Amino acid sequence: MELIAHIAQVQSFTAIALGLIIGLGALGACIGIGVMGSKFLEAAARQPELVPLLQGRMFLLAGLIDAAFLIGVALAMYFAVANPLLSNVMNAATAAAGH
Repeated sequence: MELIAHIAQVQSFTAIALGLIIGLGALGACIGIGVMGSKFLEAAARQPELVPLLQGRMFLLAGLIDAAFLIGVALAMYFAVANPLLSNVMNAATAAAGH
């Protein structure tokens, strides 16, 4: 019964961590893209002749910001589906049962 309690505890802490990873990652990406977009509009208003150059760089940075967020989502989904921490709990339980 103690093994089930440990597994439930690992899964609950993993769920909290997944929420934090995805939530804070999304918040950071949204703030980053918002700040970058506002700076782009400000620069475009000041120097309209540089809009094509600035627009390309803005979209490159937007892609990189989104890529960083999606890497966090992929890592969170990895822990949600194939949690490596549960195998550590199972190995410890097996070792304790063997002694």
